Amino acid sequence: MIELGKVQKLKIIRDTSIGVYLNCIEDEGEEDILLPRKQVPEDFNVEDEIEVFVYRDSEDRMIATTRSPKIKLGEFKFLKAVDKTKIGAFLDWGLEKDLLLPFNEQTNEIEIGKEYIVALYVDKSDRLCATMKINKMLREYSTYEKDDEVTGIIYNVNPEMGAFVVIDGKYDGLIPKNEMYNECTYGKTVEGRVTKVREDGKVYLSIRKKAYLQMDEDSTIILEKIQSQGGVLYLNDKSDPDKIKSELNMSKRAFKRGVGRLLKERKIKFIENGIKAI
Repeated sequence: MIELGKVQKLKIIRDTSIGVYLNCIEDEGEEDILLPRKQVPEDFNVEDEIEVFVYRDSEDRMIATTRSPKIKLGEFKFLKAVDKTKIGAFLDWGLEKDLLLPFNEQTNEIEIGKEYIVALYVDKSDRLCATMKINKMLREYSTYEKDDEVTGIIYNVNPEMGAFVVIDGKYDGLIPKNEMYNECTYGKTVEGRVTKVREDGKVYLSIRKKAYLQMDEDSTIILEKIQSQGGVLYLNDKSDPDKIKSELNMSKRAFKRGVGRLLKERKIKFIENGIKAI
């Protein structure tokens, strides 16, 4: 079976002036598809097998290419927007015909020249298209367990819920709002650990280390902040959590642990309404 959006080996069936026609190696019941002349290897023979990528041309005919696209079916990649029209945006995916990103598959405003993380899918008209709604393409269930370390890419940020992440290019994850103490922006690659796996397969992540490991890093951040402000920081254990997050990008609990470490090491002391380097 000839499959759109995939690299596959097909057999050269016949040679013509415009190129060679290909079909499945074992099943020639389908209509032959064209590999344009400029992409045909010089030393080919009819009946040879050739590895190609299959997509549709500007007239919606299935066509083969020996060029490797920047994205294949089932993958998630960053592609650059090169045009916008009434039907959607077009992305550069390394082939002659740009890839359509329909309006209803966009999650935010598209700007020409910027890159967006998308998935490749086959639409209802049997055409290859891109989508920014990649959560519907992700696998629901994983084998991750609590405290597993993972790598992912943020594909959506919802201020009320948190940052949604493609984990290891396959699974859907969420950095909850209360865990977003580091900069969580669209397209950023993050390393985190699994804090919870729900019954429905959703994976919750934290991009902060366990408390006893994070404490060293937090205390360093606090001390550097104090030093950058002339040796005094007007924050203490009674400060508003939002102010601490705004100043140091950490929770009040993490701040108190870091301050405790610095007090124990005699690197700071309390002053009225704040702390001071010693």
